Amino acid sequence: MENNRNFLIAMALSIAVLVGWQYFIVSPRMDAQREQAEITQGQQGSLQTPQTPAGTDQAQTTAPSGRESVITSPQLPMSEDREAVLSQSRRIAIDTPQLTGSINLSGARIDDLRLKNYHETVDDNSPSIVLFSPEQLPNGYFAETGLLVRGKGPVVGATTEWQAPAGATLTSSTPVTLTAEADGLTVARTISVDDNFMFTVEDAIVNNGSAPVSVEPYGRVVRYSKPEVAAAYVLFEGLLGVFGEDGLDEVSYSSIEDDQKVAHAKSTGGWLGITDKYWATTLIPEGSRPFGSQFLYLGGQRPHYQTEFVSDPIAVAPGATETTTSRTFAGAKVVDIIDGYEETLNIRQFGQLIDWGWFYFITRPMFHALDYIYKLIGNFGVAILVVTVVLKLFFFPLANKSYKSMARMKTVQPKIMELRERFKDDKQKQQQEMMRIYKEEKINPAAGCWPILIQIPVFFALYKVLYVTIEMRHAPFFGWIQDLAAPDPTSIFNLFGIIPITLPHLLMVGVWPILMGITMFIQMRLNPTPPDPTQQMIFTWMPVIFTFMLAAFPAGLVIYWTWNNFLSIIQQSVIMKRNGAKIELFDNLRGAFKRREKPSES
Repeated sequence: MENNRNFLIAMALSIAVLVGWQYFIVSPRMDAQREQAEITQGQQGSLQTPQTPAGTDQAQTTAPSGRESVITSPQLPMSEDREAVLSQSRRIAIDTPQLTGSINLSGARIDDLRLKNYHETVDDNSPSIVLFSPEQLPNGYFAETGLLVRGKGPVVGATTEWQAPAGATLTSSTPVTLTAEADGLTVARTISVDDNFMFTVEDAIVNNGSAPVSVEPYGRVVRYSKPEVAAAYVLFEGLLGVFGEDGLDEVSYSSIEDDQKVAHAKSTGGWLGITDKYWATTLIPEGSRPFGSQFLYLGGQRPHYQTEFVSDPIAVAPGATETTTSRTFAGAKVVDIIDGYEETLNIRQFGQLIDWGWFYFITRPMFHALDYIYKLIGNFGVAILVVTVVLKLFFFPLANKSYKSMARMKTVQPKIMELRERFKDDKQKQQQEMMRIYKEEKINPAAGCWPILIQIPVFFALYKVLYVTIEMRHAPFFGWIQDLAAPDPTSIFNLFGIIPITLPHLLMVGVWPILMGITMFIQMRLNPTPPDPTQQMIFTWMPVIFTFMLAAFPAGLVIYWTWNNFLSIIQQSVIMKRNGAKIELFDNLRGAFKRREKPSES
């Protein structure tokens, strides 16, 4: 029992340190970064950038020496008006079950993309998520593919004017074919997209000249704004890719700003791009052709982040036609969709686009169990309750043995108290006698730790699932819980919304955190009151501390913890009763709320 209490104290202090770090270090840092980003965007929005002449090398005009990209494009004037920017260029509309937007015929860039089925808030009438924006906007973000000639730069790139059939629209059932001519080459580009988020770009290159031409397919993802990045210790956001046998490489925004350039050895097979918490953009070069790649941070008037690849040359003989194919993923990181692409398109380690963390062997099964039950029931909150019951059944033998040991410890508690009193001046003898009693009664004093040890990895696995998987985003439960991935929106301090005041985050203690604190308090009161006054105080205040602490966690996690506490209370009470141990709950509750008499002064 002593070890169990010490473990509880250590766990509470550890979680308090983590939460304190979140409140006092990470959150202020994120706020400062957000404010700085807003200031930077405001400065960029008011900046009148002159039009750079066509053909000017952007990397040369904006990037300090020591950083370079073989892929270049002109710098375009800034604007704050999205609709005005879109209207200034010829475009092909995109309309699929998941996506809406357009392709810019200047460069054949995908630079206007919204996710139809994902919204900014839980309200389905709120604006849909904007993934891509034209380069001229402060939050410019786009994907581009083209062809290079070594020493000349892009012959088919950002400034290429593509021709398209009149009235063409890219849908999941109707690809579009664009055509362009440059330096004696005719390129027919066929762009198709599936029902989800994968674009396929196939270039048919015709050499109209009298000499052979060697072209190098390239692709790049460019982002002009730095997003608000979540806590780095929970998930990764930034530039990433898989390069041959080297596996996954992740470079955060802050790291690339310091390093400025990260080059990767040439590889065959893989992908690269930029990932956010729920969304990602990746380029998948042609699998059979080796490619070199790099991550860049290009400074200047408009700093931006860039991931790019350049594939090995394709020799096109005079009058001949050669083809090259690449893919671009742009959309939501839905687990089944991502895993499906990895399997059907043979994209190496594409599933790692979702950050399952170091404990993926727990996190992934946890998600798939929740997702399976959700598909049967239709509610992720209920799925959490069902999975909690399943876990309780799975670990029942271990928990049953633990609670039995705890019950037997209750029966020998009077003997232990007697030993402490008899040998209070001889700690060594006291420990020896206690161990003798434990051995005679076949009691494991550390057995009470097992239920908590089991709960910790489950707790963090569920936290990871709730935090990183888009399936949990805006997933409703019942009543006021309309987003299991967000904290309980109610608070006792404004009488759960009756008083119309805005409260600081620290005081947003809702119904479910309060229920969690109550169940935790009851569970702890099933055990005898510790004789040590310090331990009594810690055990009394621990549920209060956890209530405030978990109030900032996702509601789904608090629901799990509350439900798990409730099941544990029932389980422990039944086992204690069967083993003849007295249930101390009501006596302890009376003792907790009974007014203590002050010792009389002598």
